Amino acid sequence: MTEPVHVGEHQHARPSGPELTKLAISATLHCLTGCAIGEILGMVLATWWGWSNGPSIALAVLLAFVFGYSLAMLPMLRSGLPLRTAIGVALAADTVSILTMEVVDNAFMLALPGALDAGLTDALFWGSLVASLAVAFVITVPVNRAMIARGKGHAVAHQYHH
Repeated sequence: MTEPVHVGEHQHARPSGPELTKLAISATLHCLTGCAIGEILGMVLATWWGWSNGPSIALAVLLAFVFGYSLAMLPMLRSGLPLRTAIGVALAADTVSILTMEVVDNAFMLALPGALDAGLTDALFWGSLVASLAVAFVITVPVNRAMIARGKGHAVAHQYHH
């Protein structure tokens, strides 16, 4: 069942039930892609450079937001949406999702003994990154589902996917 939702000047059907869950999973996978690229790149660079935990996490989070927003904006820019509008839509659509994913991901890394001290050749380094992103995905899906159900989050960007 769907009910109308007004986004900007357009009216769209608001998904519910399995359709809503499917959309939330899709939105979270999209978010996971950008977060994973940024998080992994940040952790690899910071580890390679021998940075301490604080700067390592800061770089990983910064890059997760950069890649997350960039991936969100690409289809909008390709469809001809002005950069300023695409930035606004990406911020509205993905901020809560990326923030949730980054908080969970980094909390997991901090809680796992030795994860942040592992080197690039250690299985613990790569295993903890993969596990932290998987846990972040599972926790972020219901967050995105709730946002989309209220016409927020990814629902804001959905009008530009057609």
